[in-house]
Amino acid sequence: MNNLYILLTLKVLLLLLPGYTNGQQNAANVAGHPRLILLKGEEKALIEAVKADRYKLKVHNEILAECEEILGTVPVERIKIGMRMLSASREAMLRIFYLSYAWRMTDDKRYVERAKEELAAISLFSDWNPSHFLDVAEMTIAAAIGYDWLYDELSPAERTQIRDAIRTKGLVPSLNSQYNWWLKATHNWNQVCNTGMLMGALAIYEDDVELADQLIERGKESIKLPMKDYEPDGAYPEGYMYWGYGTTFNVLFINTMERAFGKAYDLSSTPGFLGTASFMQNMTGVTGDSFNFSDSDLGGVLQPAMFWFAQKTDNPSLLWVEREHMVKLSANVREDNRLLPLTLIWSKDSDLQAMDPPKNKLWTGKGKTPVALMRSSWVDSTAIYVGFKGGSPSTNHGHMDVGSFVMESDGVRWAIDFGREDYRLLEAQKINIWKFDQDSERWGVFKYSNLAHNTLSVNGELQNVKGHAPLINFSETADSTTATMDLSTLYPQLTALKRKITVANAENVTISDSYAGGATENTIRWSMLTDATVKLVDGMHAELTKEGKKLLLHVNSPHDISLKTWATDFDYVGNETVIVGFELKIAPHQAGDIVVQLVPCR
Repeated sequence: MNNLYILLTLKVLLLLLPGYTNGQQNAANVAGHPRLILLKGEEKALIEAVKADRYKLKVHNEILAECEEILGTVPVERIKIGMRMLSASREAMLRIFYLSYAWRMTDDKRYVERAKEELAAISLFSDWNPSHFLDVAEMTIAAAIGYDWLYDELSPAERTQIRDAIRTKGLVPSLNSQYNWWLKATHNWNQVCNTGMLMGALAIYEDDVELADQLIERGKESIKLPMKDYEPDGAYPEGYMYWGYGTTFNVLFINTMERAFGKAYDLSSTPGFLGTASFMQNMTGVTGDSFNFSDSDLGGVLQPAMFWFAQKTDNPSLLWVEREHMVKLSANVREDNRLLPLTLIWSKDSDLQAMDPPKNKLWTGKGKTPVALMRSSWVDSTAIYVGFKGGSPSTNHGHMDVGSFVMESDGVRWAIDFGREDYRLLEAQKINIWKFDQDSERWGVFKYSNLAHNTLSVNGELQNVKGHAPLINFSETADSTTATMDLSTLYPQLTALKRKITVANAENVTISDSYAGGATENTIRWSMLTDATVKLVDGMHAELTKEGKKLLLHVNSPHDISLKTWATDFDYVGNETVIVGFELKIAPHQAGDIVVQLVPCR
């Protein structure tokens, strides 16, 4: 009797534990295979949606064409480059996701058989490189999609092999404190790694409910940390490229939860998260290139998460830029497009053929990295575009580019940003680029310093890594847009420094810097990086020429300066670069304004 009483008491206590209760609910409600993203039987509606829209059909055909190329390759191999195996993980994800999609959409046996070869290959890897856990996360997603989507086509032995690999090489290492530091991170590592563990756990859910529930509940709490970075407006601190990485996986986490358990999972109600789609839309210039501040690449690429946001917010104009990327897809179908099938799954109910352009010409966001994104038109190919940023060099992947901007007109980007340096090359030279202290080796890399950006330098010194430039004012009228950042804390040599940028009448851009000097004499350097040919007309004027177009750079004030150029010894998309600007000596406590206009010559 006593033993029975003890057993009953233990069962009651277990039911009262949050994790146990969630586990029972999850076990009762989880969908059958396939349960990740695209559920069983949903292929038919997706096929019809693809056929009815020429943009979707183009993407679909590009995926199938890539699958044909994959059929002629050998399975992915475990190759490390430096400390990373990420290239192998990403290649596996692309191949398995594309082939599994192609199988479900066409019933062509060649695709499923080839996907099984890839799954067998990665299952036999000695490990998935847990010391660089992004590698594990992306490989786990690859294996999870293949296992779940091809479940009915796998033999019992194949299921066992893949399931064991997901568990031992993917999920279990995430319990090791040596590898799971990302659980407390506030950046893209958290988003990607938690999504990998969630998808792996759900793929093999019924075979290890206890482990799966533990990882699901852990991920639901942990992923809230990076989602706070979107507050208050949706500006993403790490810039264009890492928005595409972190946010896409964050959306994948939310969507995976909702599809697997058949109910809303309202992480998307976090302040700023839904607004971040507008941030990303406006981060692409008129040329189609991105505002590539910090560690970002220049080229704009198709962003699957934007299709989820468009459906979630019932705002098809969010896809205005993405539709153009769909048209250009064949030129770079493999370039960062391993999650390409998501664009079709998440746009199933969107009409991409009938769409109005966005309305606002100014988008601003505050938070860790404030931005002001301005343009004179969404439909004029000669329109002016300006991307302007504040924030701090200490932000993850940050540069000393606070106050910097890019500028376009007449289909040309005149004021440019180098964007990221190749991490592997720097790491191979034993340069520690992942510390963000004032004396970090990171700032010895020219492309990371303020001297390489379209901002100010004082006495040739670095910006203060502990400084932060907030967005303090902005406005939009029928004829102009303007925004102001307070850069004062970036320059301790000065008492105050504020930068205002105005796009006026679709005719010019004015950069105004208001300064107040410090206790000693200082030299302010104003600089703009360009890959145009620069002709110094006189001390106050320079003429920039590129692609048969011209831009006039005119210094309105002060009048005691002389424009000059500085060499960079670096190329930008194959073009030689140069810095144009000037230096200004200011007396102790002197206050004044620096005003420069950029005027397209039409």
